[in-house]
Amino acid sequence: MKKYVIKRIISVIPVLFIVSIVVFSLTHLTPGSPASMILGEDATQAEVEALEEEMGLHYPLPVQYIKWLGGVLHGDLGNSVLGNKPVTEMIKEYFMPTLSLTILSVIIATLIALPLGMLAARKRGTAADAVVSGISLAGISIPGFLVGLLLMLLVCVKWKLLPVSGYKPLSMGLGKHLQCLILPAIALGFMNSALMMRMTKASMLEVLNSDYIRMAKSKGVKEFFLVAKHAFKNTMVAVITVIGQSVISILSGAAVIETMFGIPGMGFLMVNSIGRRDYEVIQGVVLVIAVINVGISLIIDLIYGLIDPRIRLS
Repeated sequence: MKKYVIKRIISVIPVLFIVSIVVFSLTHLTPGSPASMILGEDATQAEVEALEEEMGLHYPLPVQYIKWLGGVLHGDLGNSVLGNKPVTEMIKEYFMPTLSLTILSVIIATLIALPLGMLAARKRGTAADAVVSGISLAGISIPGFLVGLLLMLLVCVKWKLLPVSGYKPLSMGLGKHLQCLILPAIALGFMNSALMMRMTKASMLEVLNSDYIRMAKSKGVKEFFLVAKHAFKNTMVAVITVIGQSVISILSGAAVIETMFGIPGMGFLMVNSIGRRDYEVIQGVVLVIAVINVGISLIIDLIYGLIDPRIRLS
């Protein structure tokens, strides 16, 4: 197992290097000068040149990349030009709401998808299977922001059960914290539960048709234990894969939902920074999200090795 872990960690290093190049290129290879975009059309040439020198844009691109990467490796993502704050501090400030929203969304998606996926596999070809297929099709077809708008209209405007927008940190109490996050978490969770539901059903059907399941049936094992204990254990690799993909999808796609519900998370920060053309913040947020996604993929690979010895032996 130790050899497997070391090999997986080493394989991540070139991926992170490529990620850093792509993130750096996103803001530095766009047409025009970032300094002139930040200052606007009314800025003088002298003001643009002064800001370019402050941002280090007068150096050649390879030199800019090396200086930026050196700062990243020391935990320095630069300074926000407009906010006049270190980007690292801003990300720390906006990270916790996104983390809370992601965790709650994944929990909701898992609670929806796993039982319904297992039910559809057990009741294949019945009305229950058709209902589950309809729910998964709706989750794939309806975008998360549309689900969020519908929840706002019904729960907040019509029934007046929850606030329309806003955010309360966990320090103000778990109840108030969940009140602000439950609707956006349902919007994101429902969208991501569709793929999880289909993967669970497909994996469960494959396992239920295997020889050892037929042997267990012939020995009189009850159906509940057959599905929950014997079959589900062998679908864990596929389920963990889709849960990991859901975490990555929610982290990467929460910007619209956070903006809609007024949640001051990473997506909210990036949308505002794009509007203000604050390139240092955009670069820092994209890099952090990309590194987290790579880290999640690494964790999933390590869990594979723990669950299935065939993977680490190969």
